[in-house]
Amino acid sequence: MQSWFNHSTRRRFLQGASWLSLLGGLSSDRLRAANTRASAKGARFSSQKIYEELRVRPFINAAGTYTMLSACIMPREVVAAMEEASRQHVSIPELQEAAGKRIASLVGSEAALVTSGCAAALTLATAACVCGTDEEKIRQVPDTQGMKSEVIFQKTHRFGYDHAIRNVGVKIVEVETRQELESAISDKTALLFFLNLADPQGKIKRQEFAEIAKKAGIPSLIDAAADVPPAENLSAYIKMGYDLVAFSGGKGIKGPQCSGLLLGKKELIHAAFLNGSPNADSAGRIGKVGKEEIVGLMTAVELYVKKDHQAEWKDWERQVSLIGNAVAGIRSVQTERFVPEIANQVPHLAIKWDPTALRLTKEDFVKALREGEPRIEVRPSAPSEPRLEVAVWMLQPGEDRIVARRCAEILKKSAAAA
Repeated sequence: MQSWFNHSTRRRFLQGASWLSLLGGLSSDRLRAANTRASAKGARFSSQKIYEELRVRPFINAAGTYTMLSACIMPREVVAAMEEASRQHVSIPELQEAAGKRIASLVGSEAALVTSGCAAALTLATAACVCGTDEEKIRQVPDTQGMKSEVIFQKTHRFGYDHAIRNVGVKIVEVETRQELESAISDKTALLFFLNLADPQGKIKRQEFAEIAKKAGIPSLIDAAADVPPAENLSAYIKMGYDLVAFSGGKGIKGPQCSGLLLGKKELIHAAFLNGSPNADSAGRIGKVGKEEIVGLMTAVELYVKKDHQAEWKDWERQVSLIGNAVAGIRSVQTERFVPEIANQVPHLAIKWDPTALRLTKEDFVKALREGEPRIEVRPSAPSEPRLEVAVWMLQPGEDRIVARRCAEILKKSAAAA
């Protein structure tokens, strides 16, 4: 693979690097002294509870890996790797290439790129298909005159994040059937996009969609942001024939929350890199990813592929049972274990009750958990239903017992008041 830190990149870097000469006037002793003062100044924060100081109230995450709720808690190994990466300066292009090769080898992809979230991966993937490695085109977008500028979606696959694709200046063409899709493909088509979460709603299924794209010679991109676990999904869509696959790095993989992962063909991943940070005047420049996030996500992927996933699943099942047993026997309360079909595909618990027997609404239940001590957030579900959904896979050790106790207390209080 051609090095991303090519002559053009070096030239741009050196042209803007004259400020480095200013450091020549600083002795190593003065630099060490400055670093010591900075470390001492920052020490007061490390010994305090930062969220308490900011008056931001943390919570027990019984909801899942939602971005609004700060997604996951990184393993200590990931935090340690990020801290180590922060201590020295490196070339971001060189680091991206090295980390990408490591990740690609772990998941069975030709190449990989760490991005600043899955939405950024969608922007870079689209730009790669529209602009390629052409510097003039990279600078020109979102003006796509003279370029392939259409991305085909199934109508049921439009979603709140397709703005990340439209940011490149493309037009989204909606289709519903295979015949419509094949008719919509033209010399303007840059990309065929598939939203994995919407697979059950679309008339063209995942495998068929990839086959159509391959037959037409058009790159295909699948958004699988929250679709790990299961672990095999990291390689499944590449094997299925998708040219580009986008994941969130801060959900099931448990990397930095502000990281994403783009997998796929070497030439497309190379083009995606050129269309983003640290390259100036590009559509993806806004999505900067730092050395800490690159190393952090690489470490998270390494940990994830080596994890004992069966043991982890058994622990989730244990926690679901513990919480379910805690509310069993309360008047009219029923529980149900379920696994979402796609996204957050892990054991969950649903707690249901008869609203005529318990004076409790779904909103009241959520409010009581949120306003109590400790604060607990649960999975969003239909507000009109007397049903509370609890996710256990982001719980920290011992928090399952706290969630069980709090849910039982609220239900018993409502039963007593009925």
